[in-house]
Amino acid sequence: MTEPVEGIKSEPHEHDEIGEVDLVFIAGNARSLIANRGDLIRDLQARGIRVGALVPRVDCLPEVRDLGIPIELIDLRRTGLNPLKDLKALLQMIRALRRARPTWVFSYTIKPVVYGTMAARLAGVRRRVAMVTGLGFTYTAQSSRARAIRMLTNLLYRLSLRSCEVVFFQNPDDVAEMIDRSIIKDDKRLVLINGSGVNLDRFPSHPLPEGEPLFLFIGRLLVEKGVAEFVQAASEVLRRWPSARFVAVGGLDNTLPHSIDPEELDHWKASSKVEFIGQVSDVRPWLAQCSVFVLPSYREGTPRSVLEAMATGRPIITTDAPGCRETVVDGVNGLLVAPRDSHALARAMSRYLEEPNMIQQHADSSCELVLSKYEVGKVNSSILTAMGVITVTESGT
Repeated sequence: MTEPVEGIKSEPHEHDEIGEVDLVFIAGNARSLIANRGDLIRDLQARGIRVGALVPRVDCLPEVRDLGIPIELIDLRRTGLNPLKDLKALLQMIRALRRARPTWVFSYTIKPVVYGTMAARLAGVRRRVAMVTGLGFTYTAQSSRARAIRMLTNLLYRLSLRSCEVVFFQNPDDVAEMIDRSIIKDDKRLVLINGSGVNLDRFPSHPLPEGEPLFLFIGRLLVEKGVAEFVQAASEVLRRWPSARFVAVGGLDNTLPHSIDPEELDHWKASSKVEFIGQVSDVRPWLAQCSVFVLPSYREGTPRSVLEAMATGRPIITTDAPGCRETVVDGVNGLLVAPRDSHALARAMSRYLEEPNMIQQHADSSCELVLSKYEVGKVNSSILTAMGVITVTESGT
Protein backbone atom coordinates (compact mmCIF):
# COMPACT_ATOMS: atom_id res chain seq x y z
CA MET A 1 0.00 0.00 0.00
CA THR A 2 1.57 3.15 -1.16
CA GLU A 3 0.73 6.65 -0.01
CA PRO A 4 -1.99 8.22 -2.13
CA VAL A 5 -1.05 11.38 -3.96
CA GLU A 6 -1.75 14.47 -1.88
CA GLY A 7 -3.89 17.29 -3.17
CA ILE A 8 -7.47 17.73 -4.33
CA LYS A 9 -9.98 15.54 -2.51
CA SER A 10 -12.97 15.67 -4.89
CA GLU A 11 -14.40 12.30 -5.84
CA PRO A 12 -15.40 11.39 -9.40
CA HIS A 13 -19.08 12.05 -10.07
CA GLU A 14 -21.67 9.80 -11.69
CA HIS A 15 -21.85 11.97 -14.80
CA ASP A 16 -18.07 12.30 -15.35
CA GLU A 17 -16.91 11.15 -18.79
CA ILE A 18 -13.35 10.87 -20.04
CA GLY A 19 -14.00 12.62 -23.36
CA GLU A 20 -11.63 12.21 -26.33
CA VAL A 21 -8.15 11.03 -25.36
CA ASP A 22 -5.24 9.17 -26.94
CA LEU A 23 -4.89 6.37 -24.37
CA VAL A 24 -7.30 4.87 -21.86
CA PHE A 25 -6.19 2.85 -18.85
CA ILE A 26 -8.70 0.31 -17.60
CA ALA A 27 -7.77 -0.16 -13.95
CA GLY A 28 -8.46 -2.89 -11.44
CA ASN A 29 -8.89 -0.27 -8.72
CA ALA A 30 -8.07 3.35 -8.01
CA ARG A 31 -5.23 2.61 -5.60
CA SER A 32 -3.30 0.61 -8.20
CA LEU A 33 -3.80 3.34 -10.80
CA ILE A 34 -2.25 5.87 -8.40
CA ALA A 35 0.56 3.72 -7.05
CA ASN A 36 1.47 1.48 -9.99
CA ARG A 37 0.58 3.53 -13.07
CA GLY A 38 1.06 7.10 -11.78
CA ASP A 39 4.64 7.49 -13.03
CA LEU A 40 3.74 5.90 -16.36
CA ILE A 41 0.84 8.34 -16.77
CA ARG A 42 3.18 11.27 -16.14
CA ASP A 43 5.68 9.92 -18.68
CA LEU A 44 2.92 9.63 -21.28
CA GLN A 45 1.68 13.15 -20.58
CA ALA A 46 5.22 14.49 -20.89
CA ARG A 47 5.22 13.14 -24.45
CA GLY A 48 1.99 14.95 -25.28
CA ILE A 49 -0.27 11.91 -25.05
CA ARG A 50 -3.73 12.62 -23.64
CA VAL A 51 -4.57 10.00 -21.00
CA GLY A 52 -7.87 9.00 -19.41
CA ALA A 53 -8.93 6.07 -17.23
CA LEU A 54 -11.89 3.85 -16.50
CA VAL A 55 -11.91 3.02 -12.79
CA PRO A 56 -14.21 0.68 -10.83
CA ARG A 57 -16.73 2.56 -8.72
CA VAL A 58 -16.08 0.18 -5.82
CA ASP A 59 -13.12 1.32 -3.69
CA CYS A 60 -12.65 4.50 -5.72
CA LEU A 61 -10.42 7.00 -3.89
CA PRO A 62 -10.71 10.80 -4.05
CA GLU A 63 -6.93 10.94 -4.59
CA VAL A 64 -7.31 9.42 -8.05
CA ARG A 65 -8.23 12.94 -9.25
CA ASP A 66 -4.73 14.12 -8.35
CA LEU A 67 -3.36 12.18 -11.31
CA GLY A 68 -4.60 15.07 -13.45
CA ILE A 69 -6.45 12.94 -15.98
CA PRO A 70 -10.18 12.49 -16.71
CA ILE A 71 -11.69 9.58 -14.78
CA GLU A 72 -14.90 7.71 -15.57
CA LEU A 73 -16.42 5.24 -13.11
CA ILE A 74 -17.58 1.79 -14.20
CA ASP A 75 -19.41 -0.98 -12.34
CA LEU A 76 -16.62 -3.55 -12.56
CA ARG A 77 -15.89 -5.73 -9.53
CA ARG A 78 -12.60 -7.48 -8.91
CA THR A 79 -14.27 -10.69 -7.75
CA GLY A 80 -17.50 -12.51 -8.44
CA LEU A 81 -18.84 -14.53 -11.35
CA ASN A 82 -22.14 -12.77 -12.00
CA PRO A 83 -22.42 -12.65 -15.82
CA LEU A 84 -25.12 -9.96 -15.81
CA LYS A 85 -22.99 -7.60 -13.71
CA ASP A 86 -19.94 -8.27 -15.87
CA LEU A 87 -22.02 -7.66 -19.01
CA LYS A 88 -23.17 -4.33 -17.59
CA ALA A 89 -19.55 -3.31 -16.99
CA LEU A 90 -18.58 -4.48 -20.48
CA LEU A 91 -21.28 -2.32 -22.07
CA GLN A 92 -20.21 0.68 -19.99
CA MET A 93 -16.63 0.25 -21.23
CA ILE A 94 -17.72 -0.06 -24.86
CA ARG A 95 -19.76 3.15 -24.65
CA ALA A 96 -16.96 5.04 -22.92
CA LEU A 97 -14.35 3.90 -25.46
CA ARG A 98 -16.56 4.81 -28.42
CA ARG A 99 -16.84 8.33 -27.00
CA ALA A 100 -13.14 8.60 -26.18
CA ARG A 101 -11.91 7.23 -29.53
CA PRO A 102 -8.43 6.40 -28.16
CA THR A 103 -5.53 5.02 -30.13
CA TRP A 104 -4.54 2.73 -27.24
CA VAL A 105 -6.35 0.87 -24.49
CA PHE A 106 -4.09 -0.34 -21.67
CA SER A 107 -5.74 -2.91 -19.35
CA TYR A 108 -4.25 -4.64 -16.32
CA THR A 109 -5.38 -7.22 -13.72
CA ILE A 110 -7.69 -10.08 -14.64
CA LYS A 111 -11.13 -8.56 -15.20
CA PRO A 112 -9.92 -5.34 -16.87
CA VAL A 113 -7.71 -7.42 -19.18
CA VAL A 114 -10.52 -9.82 -20.08
CA TYR A 115 -13.44 -7.39 -20.40
CA GLY A 116 -11.41 -4.28 -21.21
CA THR A 117 -9.75 -5.95 -24.16
CA MET A 118 -13.11 -7.25 -25.40
CA ALA A 119 -14.61 -3.78 -25.05
CA ALA A 120 -11.69 -2.19 -26.91
CA ARG A 121 -12.05 -4.61 -29.80
CA LEU A 122 -15.82 -4.09 -30.02
CA ALA A 123 -15.37 -0.31 -29.79
CA GLY A 124 -12.91 -0.37 -32.68
CA VAL A 125 -9.79 0.60 -30.72
CA ARG A 126 -6.89 -0.36 -32.93
CA ARG A 127 -4.06 -0.78 -30.44
CA ARG A 128 -4.85 -2.99 -27.44
CA VAL A 129 -2.31 -3.51 -24.68
CA ALA A 130 -2.61 -5.80 -21.65
CA MET A 131 -0.48 -6.29 -18.56
CA VAL A 132 -0.63 -9.49 -16.53
CA THR A 133 0.40 -8.28 -13.08
CA GLY A 134 0.39 -11.75 -11.52
CA LEU A 135 -1.74 -14.88 -11.64
CA GLY A 136 -2.54 -14.73 -7.93
CA PHE A 137 -4.99 -16.71 -5.82
CA THR A 138 -6.74 -18.31 -8.78
CA TYR A 139 -3.51 -20.10 -9.69
CA THR A 140 -2.26 -20.91 -6.15
CA ALA A 141 -5.41 -22.30 -4.49
CA GLN A 142 -6.18 -25.99 -4.99
CA SER A 143 -9.84 -26.26 -3.96
CA SER A 144 -12.38 -27.61 -6.45
CA ARG A 145 -13.93 -24.15 -6.72
CA ALA A 146 -10.54 -22.59 -7.43
CA ARG A 147 -9.83 -25.19 -10.12
CA ALA A 148 -13.16 -24.44 -11.79
CA ILE A 149 -12.48 -20.69 -11.69
CA ARG A 150 -9.00 -21.34 -13.08
CA MET A 151 -10.46 -23.21 -16.07
CA LEU A 152 -12.84 -20.33 -16.78
CA THR A 153 -10.05 -17.76 -16.32
CA ASN A 154 -7.84 -19.68 -18.77
CA LEU A 155 -10.59 -19.57 -21.37
CA LEU A 156 -11.27 -15.86 -20.89
CA TYR A 157 -7.57 -15.02 -21.00
CA ARG A 158 -7.19 -17.06 -24.18
CA LEU A 159 -10.02 -15.16 -25.87
CA SER A 160 -8.83 -11.70 -24.79
CA LEU A 161 -5.03 -11.85 -25.05
CA ARG A 162 -4.98 -13.14 -28.61
CA SER A 163 -6.39 -9.80 -29.79
CA CYS A 164 -3.75 -7.70 -27.99
CA GLU A 165 -0.93 -5.99 -29.81
CA VAL A 166 1.36 -6.22 -26.76
CA VAL A 167 1.06 -8.33 -23.62
CA PHE A 168 3.33 -7.38 -20.71
CA PHE A 169 4.35 -9.88 -18.03
CA GLN A 170 6.17 -9.16 -14.78
CA ASN A 171 7.93 -12.48 -14.30
CA PRO A 172 9.02 -15.41 -16.49
CA ASP A 173 7.03 -17.99 -14.50
CA ASP A 174 3.74 -16.37 -15.53
CA VAL A 175 4.85 -16.41 -19.16
CA ALA A 176 5.76 -20.10 -18.94
CA GLU A 177 2.45 -20.99 -17.27
CA MET A 178 0.42 -19.12 -19.88
CA ILE A 179 2.28 -20.92 -22.66
CA ASP A 180 2.04 -24.30 -20.90
CA ARG A 181 -1.73 -23.87 -20.58
CA SER A 182 -1.96 -22.90 -24.28
CA ILE A 183 -3.41 -19.53 -23.33
CA ILE A 184 -0.87 -17.68 -25.44
CA LYS A 185 1.87 -18.54 -27.88
CA ASP A 186 5.51 -17.62 -27.46
CA ASP A 187 5.62 -14.82 -29.99
CA LYS A 188 6.86 -11.27 -30.37
CA ARG A 189 3.78 -9.77 -28.68
CA LEU A 190 4.99 -10.93 -25.27
CA VAL A 191 7.20 -8.50 -23.37
CA LEU A 192 8.78 -9.24 -19.99
CA ILE A 193 9.26 -6.18 -17.77
CA ASN A 194 10.68 -5.66 -14.27
CA GLY A 195 7.40 -5.11 -12.46
CA SER A 196 5.94 -1.62 -12.29
CA GLY A 197 9.24 -0.12 -11.13
CA VAL A 198 9.84 2.09 -8.12
CA ASN A 199 10.30 5.86 -7.96
CA LEU A 200 13.61 6.41 -6.18
CA ASP A 201 12.74 10.04 -5.43
CA ARG A 202 9.72 8.90 -3.42
CA PHE A 203 11.59 5.96 -1.91
CA PRO A 204 15.17 7.08 -1.24
CA SER A 205 17.55 4.91 0.77
CA HIS A 206 17.66 5.38 4.55
CA PRO A 207 20.29 4.29 7.08
CA LEU A 208 19.46 1.15 8.99
CA PRO A 209 17.89 1.81 12.40
CA GLU A 210 19.82 1.23 15.59
CA GLY A 211 18.74 -1.18 18.30
CA GLU A 212 17.07 -4.55 18.12
CA PRO A 213 16.15 -5.75 14.61
CA LEU A 214 12.60 -5.16 13.39
CA PHE A 215 11.15 -7.58 10.82
CA LEU A 216 8.42 -5.92 8.73
CA PHE A 217 5.61 -7.32 6.59
CA ILE A 218 3.57 -4.96 4.38
CA GLY A 219 0.57 -6.13 2.40
CA ARG A 220 -3.11 -6.86 2.45
CA LEU A 221 -3.94 -9.52 5.03
CA LEU A 222 -4.61 -12.32 2.56
CA VAL A 223 -3.91 -16.03 2.92
CA GLU A 224 -1.58 -16.14 -0.10
CA LYS A 225 0.55 -13.27 1.20
CA GLY A 226 1.89 -15.68 3.84
CA VAL A 227 0.59 -13.78 6.85
CA ALA A 228 0.05 -16.97 8.87
CA GLU A 229 3.60 -18.10 8.12
CA PHE A 230 4.92 -14.70 9.26
CA VAL A 231 3.09 -15.03 12.59
CA GLN A 232 4.21 -18.64 13.11
CA ALA A 233 7.84 -17.86 12.23
CA ALA A 234 7.84 -14.85 14.56
CA SER A 235 6.69 -17.02 17.47
CA GLU A 236 9.46 -19.52 16.72
CA VAL A 237 12.18 -16.86 16.51
CA LEU A 238 11.03 -15.07 19.67
CA ARG A 239 11.65 -18.17 21.77
CA ARG A 240 15.38 -17.65 21.18
CA TRP A 241 15.47 -13.91 20.46
CA PRO A 242 12.81 -12.37 22.73
CA SER A 243 13.87 -8.77 22.04
CA ALA A 244 13.28 -8.94 18.25
CA ARG A 245 10.25 -7.06 16.89
CA PHE A 246 7.75 -8.19 14.28
CA VAL A 247 5.34 -5.75 12.64
CA ALA A 248 2.61 -6.36 10.04
CA VAL A 249 1.26 -3.33 8.17
CA GLY A 250 -1.88 -3.85 6.13
CA GLY A 251 -5.63 -4.12 6.38
CA LEU A 252 -8.30 -6.75 5.88
CA ASP A 253 -10.17 -6.80 2.58
CA ASN A 254 -13.41 -8.63 3.24
CA THR A 255 -14.47 -8.30 -0.41
CA LEU A 256 -11.94 -11.03 -1.27
CA PRO A 257 -12.72 -14.69 -0.46
CA HIS A 258 -9.10 -15.37 0.55
CA SER A 259 -8.90 -12.61 3.14
CA ILE A 260 -7.68 -13.63 6.60
CA ASP A 261 -10.61 -14.50 8.84
CA PRO A 262 -11.26 -11.61 11.28
CA GLU A 263 -11.51 -14.05 14.20
CA GLU A 264 -8.13 -15.53 13.33
CA LEU A 265 -6.66 -12.03 13.16
CA ASP A 266 -8.11 -11.24 16.59
CA HIS A 267 -6.53 -14.44 17.92
CA TRP A 268 -3.12 -13.45 16.52
CA LYS A 269 -3.40 -10.00 18.05
CA ALA A 270 -4.18 -11.50 21.44
CA SER A 271 -1.77 -14.45 21.46
CA SER A 272 1.22 -13.52 19.29
CA LYS A 273 3.90 -10.87 19.69
CA VAL A 274 3.36 -9.57 16.15
CA GLU A 275 2.22 -5.94 16.10
CA PHE A 276 -0.65 -5.52 13.63
CA ILE A 277 -0.77 -1.88 12.56
CA GLY A 278 -3.60 -1.98 10.03
CA GLN A 279 -3.77 -0.01 6.80
CA VAL A 280 -1.66 3.15 6.58
CA SER A 281 -1.59 5.96 4.03
CA ASP A 282 2.21 6.08 3.87
CA VAL A 283 4.44 3.03 4.26
CA ARG A 284 7.72 4.94 4.16
CA PRO A 285 8.01 5.63 7.92
CA TRP A 286 7.62 1.91 8.58
CA LEU A 287 10.20 0.99 5.96
CA ALA A 288 12.62 3.44 7.58
CA GLN A 289 12.08 1.78 10.99
CA CYS A 290 12.60 -1.79 9.85
CA SER A 291 15.82 -3.78 9.65
CA VAL A 292 14.64 -6.62 7.39
CA PHE A 293 11.64 -6.74 5.07
CA VAL A 294 9.67 -10.00 4.88
CA LEU A 295 7.14 -11.14 2.25
CA PRO A 296 6.32 -14.87 2.47
CA SER A 297 3.91 -14.72 -0.50
CA TYR A 298 2.84 -17.79 -2.44
CA ARG A 299 2.92 -15.96 -5.79
CA GLU A 300 3.21 -12.41 -7.15
CA GLY A 301 3.63 -10.50 -10.38
CA THR A 302 6.53 -8.48 -9.05
CA PRO A 303 5.80 -7.36 -5.47
CA ARG A 304 5.83 -3.58 -5.26
CA SER A 305 6.28 -3.69 -1.50
CA VAL A 306 9.57 -5.54 -1.95
CA LEU A 307 10.82 -3.01 -4.51
CA GLU A 308 10.01 -0.15 -2.15
CA ALA A 309 11.86 -1.92 0.67
CA MET A 310 14.86 -2.52 -1.59
CA ALA A 311 14.91 1.14 -2.61
CA THR A 312 14.83 2.11 1.09
CA GLY A 313 17.91 -0.07 1.53
CA ARG A 314 16.65 -3.14 3.33
CA PRO A 315 17.49 -6.84 3.12
CA ILE A 316 14.65 -8.98 1.80
CA ILE A 317 13.34 -12.34 2.95
CA THR A 318 10.86 -13.68 0.43
CA THR A 319 9.83 -16.97 -1.13
CA ASP A 320 11.34 -18.93 -3.96
CA ALA A 321 8.03 -18.48 -5.79
CA PRO A 322 6.96 -16.81 -9.06
CA GLY A 323 7.47 -13.05 -8.99
CA CYS A 324 9.16 -13.10 -5.59
CA ARG A 325 12.32 -14.97 -6.53
CA GLU A 326 13.23 -12.36 -9.18
CA THR A 327 13.72 -9.66 -6.53
CA VAL A 328 16.35 -11.50 -4.49
CA VAL A 329 19.77 -12.85 -5.33
CA ASP A 330 19.95 -15.40 -2.55
CA GLY A 331 22.69 -14.52 -0.10
CA VAL A 332 23.42 -11.20 -1.82
CA ASN A 333 20.52 -8.81 -1.09
CA GLY A 334 18.38 -11.20 0.89
CA LEU A 335 17.34 -14.78 1.51
CA LEU A 336 14.90 -17.03 -0.36
CA VAL A 337 12.77 -19.58 1.49
CA ALA A 338 10.26 -22.19 0.43
CA PRO A 339 6.68 -20.89 0.25
CA ARG A 340 4.20 -22.07 2.94
CA ASP A 341 7.11 -23.07 5.22
CA SER A 342 7.15 -21.13 8.50
CA HIS A 343 10.15 -23.09 9.83
CA ALA A 344 12.28 -22.10 6.83
CA LEU A 345 11.13 -18.52 7.28
CA ALA A 346 12.12 -18.62 10.96
CA ARG A 347 15.57 -19.96 10.07
CA ALA A 348 16.09 -17.10 7.60
CA MET A 349 15.09 -14.52 10.19
CA SER A 350 17.40 -16.12 12.73
CA ARG A 351 20.35 -15.88 10.33
CA TYR A 352 20.11 -12.08 10.40
CA LEU A 353 20.02 -12.16 14.20
CA GLU A 354 23.01 -14.51 14.34
CA GLU A 355 24.97 -12.54 11.71
CA PRO A 356 23.94 -8.88 12.15
CA ASN A 357 26.72 -7.65 9.83
CA MET A 358 24.87 -9.40 7.02
CA ILE A 359 22.00 -6.92 7.38
CA GLN A 360 24.10 -3.97 6.19
CA GLN A 361 25.74 -6.01 3.41
CA HIS A 362 22.40 -7.11 2.01
CA ALA A 363 20.91 -3.63 2.47
CA ASP A 364 23.64 -2.13 0.27
CA SER A 365 23.08 -4.81 -2.37
CA SER A 366 19.34 -4.12 -2.40
CA CYS A 367 20.02 -0.49 -3.28
CA GLU A 368 22.37 -1.49 -6.08
CA LEU A 369 19.93 -4.03 -7.52
CA VAL A 370 16.92 -1.74 -7.49
CA LEU A 371 18.92 1.03 -9.18
CA SER A 372 20.19 -1.23 -11.94
CA LYS A 373 16.97 -3.14 -12.64
CA TYR A 374 13.82 -1.69 -11.08
CA GLU A 375 14.08 2.11 -11.31
CA VAL A 376 10.72 3.28 -12.66
CA GLY A 377 12.16 5.35 -15.53
CA LYS A 378 13.89 2.28 -16.95
CA VAL A 379 10.78 0.13 -16.58
CA ASN A 380 8.57 2.77 -18.21
CA SER A 381 11.00 3.14 -21.11
CA SER A 382 10.65 -0.59 -21.77
CA ILE A 383 6.86 -0.29 -21.74
CA LEU A 384 6.71 2.76 -24.00
CA THR A 385 9.21 1.27 -26.44
CA ALA A 386 7.17 -1.93 -26.77
CA MET A 387 4.04 0.15 -27.35
CA GLY A 388 5.79 2.19 -30.04
CA VAL A 389 5.39 5.44 -28.10
CA ILE A 390 9.15 5.99 -28.11
CA THR A 391 11.90 4.52 -30.27
CA VAL A 392 14.60 2.13 -29.17
CA THR A 393 17.12 4.97 -29.56
CA GLU A 394 15.13 7.22 -27.22
CA SER A 395 14.80 4.49 -24.59
CA GLY A 396 18.52 3.85 -24.56
CA THR A 397 18.02 0.10 -24.89
